[in-house]
Amino acid sequence: MFRRYPRGIITANALTGTSGVYDISESLQAPRVYSADLLIIAGGGGNTAASQGGGGGAGGYLTYSAQTFTPGDVKTITVGAGGTAQGSNSSVTGFTTAVGGGAGGSTNGGTGGSGGGGGGYGPSTGGAGTSGQGNSGGNGGDGYGCAGGGGAGEAGPNGATYTPTRGGNGLASSITGTSVTRAGGGGGGTIFSATALAGGTGGGGAGGTNAVGGVAGTANTGGGGGGRGGAGTGAAGGSGVVIISVPTANYSGVTTGSPTVTTSGSNTIMQFNSSGSYTA
Repeated sequence: MFRRYPRGIITANALTGTSGVYDISESLQAPRVYSADLLIIAGGGGNTAASQGGGGGAGGYLTYSAQTFTPGDVKTITVGAGGTAQGSNSSVTGFTTAVGGGAGGSTNGGTGGSGGGGGGYGPSTGGAGTSGQGNSGGNGGDGYGCAGGGGAGEAGPNGATYTPTRGGNGLASSITGTSVTRAGGGGGGTIFSATALAGGTGGGGAGGTNAVGGVAGTANTGGGGGGRGGAGTGAAGGSGVVIISVPTANYSGVTTGSPTVTTSGSNTIMQFNSSGSYTA
């Protein structure tokens, strides 16, 4: 007489004749997948060569919530460098690539994650941003009206005759457990004032003036670099960043590239300031 057991239970060994109860249900189950959140930001654009330059555009900004990670899968992570012209891309295996920020121009700005600002040899056109990742740079005005680069949160404001503008603001994320704003555009350069045009909130560098050069975008924010004014040069964009948040109960601890690892509530957060990998 046979006794019925739940699926996955064996009650006898047909080869040896030994009897017993063996639970093989664990081995027959699919891997226990889990959810992860991600923030991927590319390197910001800069403006080091152009006289009377617009601000660099912020690196492309991408967020993902509740993405499925399967144990054993390797996520290769590339963190883009800030550019003296266009910034470099950032990526994570299986996700859309974040595009480097566009270069600020002495004439037209360059395209990128967010576009670079138009320069003062205008009128000029700001570079276009990438849909879903950033915004366009501002248009430059006649007579040295250098425009700010685009940010993740807004376009760079347009310059006007003799009137340069700040960089576009970035976006805030609380993926680390604390709200941090990143990916601001660089400020336009000016030759008419000793007061710099600010970069956008989120790491955008200030534009150069008639006294000093532009300020670089802040590292690991994807901020754009400030454009050249009347002295010195413009500046490079800030490097990008990749942040991954997973439930602590599922965190494997297997990484390369030395990410900064913290916890917030029930999650473990890996911040990659340089390239590396995570094995889910």
